[in-house]
Amino acid sequence: MISRFLVAAAVMAAVLPSIAFADSTTGTVVAYDRKANIVVLADKTVWTTKGSEKAIPDSLKAGDRVLISFDSPGDDGVREIKSITIQ
Repeated sequence: MISRFLVAAAVMAAVLPSIAFADSTTGTVVAYDRKANIVVLADKTVWTTKGSEKAIPDSLKAGDRVLISFDSPGDDGVREIKSITIQ
């Protein structure tokens, strides 16, 4: 019985790091550079929008309060933005 539990735990530990989890954050945009593909929030987090350009509202600008939905980083440490919603 215990060995089955250990095997199941080992399988979960091997599989979970490769799964991306959906997550979100809110913040105020301090800067948005469309050419450099970067959004900077007031909490000093820097978000790359490269590859997620379609998820960015055309009207996004400094001062906007936003909700960013993203997939949590995988093994490569990259977060993919799913959407940015101006609140």
